[in-house]
Amino acid sequence: QVPLVESGGGSVQAGGSLRLSCAASGRAFSGFGMGWFRQAPGKEREFVNAISGSGDLIYYGDAMEGRFTVSRDNAKKTVYLQMASLMPEDTAVYYCAAGTTVGDVARANVKYWGQGTQVTVSS
Repeated sequence: QVPLVESGGGSVQAGGSLRLSCAASGRAFSGFGMGWFRQAPGKEREFVNAISGSGDLIYYGDAMEGRFTVSRDNAKKTVYLQMASLMPEDTAVYYCAAGTTVGDVARANVKYWGQGTQVTVSS
């Protein structure tokens, strides 16, 4: 098991920024591909981005590159999602995910999920 705990969600006005964090436990963190998904009310879960264990490979979901930046700090066992120029349509629950490879995460072949953190963007 690799428990994942997200933090940093909240409410922000359109045009603002937020940074989400996902803290993992366990010794194998650097070996996992990590990523982020989101789910808006009434919609399916959507892939945001994913990063490889070494951080040298990043995949983005459709229309996610540019405003959403993923990074990781293996020493802190934490992955981050920096969100900028937020829009009301970005309102969703954001989930951290871990998979065997970054490609697995991008294909939603996820081994572990976080509990999710709410992001609300008001106009």
